[in-house]
Amino acid sequence: MAAVRVAAAMVAVMALGCALAVTASDGVAAATNASSSSQAPAPTAPAPTGWLRAHATFYGGADASGTMGGACGYGNMYSQGYGTRTAALSTVLFNDGLSCGQCYKLVCDRKTDRTWCKPGVSVTITATNYCPPNWDLPSDNGGWCNPPRPHFDMAQPAWEKIGIYRGGIIPVIYQRVPCVKKGGVRFTINGHDYFQLVLVTNVAASGSIKSMEVMSSKSSEWMPMAHNWGAQWHSLAYLTGQGLSFRVTNTDGQTLVFTNVVPPGWKFGQTFASKLQFK
Repeated sequence: MAAVRVAAAMVAVMALGCALAVTASDGVAAATNASSSSQAPAPTAPAPTGWLRAHATFYGGADASGTMGGACGYGNMYSQGYGTRTAALSTVLFNDGLSCGQCYKLVCDRKTDRTWCKPGVSVTITATNYCPPNWDLPSDNGGWCNPPRPHFDMAQPAWEKIGIYRGGIIPVIYQRVPCVKKGGVRFTINGHDYFQLVLVTNVAASGSIKSMEVMSSKSSEWMPMAHNWGAQWHSLAYLTGQGLSFRVTNTDGQTLVFTNVVPPGWKFGQTFASKLQFK
């Protein structure tokens, strides 16, 4: 009989242990679910053909005044013609600045999570800035721009075309699209003697530059320029005051020659607009 009572007691203890384990498990699951609700939703299905998945946040204020300057070197987005339809790209998209000027079409991804999406609308933005990693936060909860995540930190007016403000972050699908620009490619020359830093703006089609060369009015040879930062390329030759031509190849492989686009006697800080444009 004592053995039976001991056995019964052991069964009761085991049953109680199982009940406590189940309760604890439910508590962990509930805590996990509560935590994940504030995190970015994970994509659940392949993106439509020709589209890729990412997430998007916003910055810069309702008038996008906080987006001026930036890691592409464009300066004033309004005067440069980029306006409020701009975005900072995460490391994997920014490509050390070689993606500056590229255009992307974005749609809020209602198939992943429709909570904060505006239906039936899209927005096209230009890459004008860099969204750096935040290694102090996990990639799925605050470190949105950490590699290898594709992420768009958009100017607030552009983001609000496709997302509801209170959401803060939305899943998106995106694709590269040709950039549409008015007028020709523009060249702004900064620097000093033996260092010409040329900012290339208002680039249509691919929007971004693959390589660039310069030829002065005192030479018949093209000299390669090096990518410096953002949308800026530099030459270390002495070209001050000389007439300049540029040979530019965009990331689609199209090459244009801007003959004598910079006249002799130019000054640092000046901008010169061409009559040529990529197609």
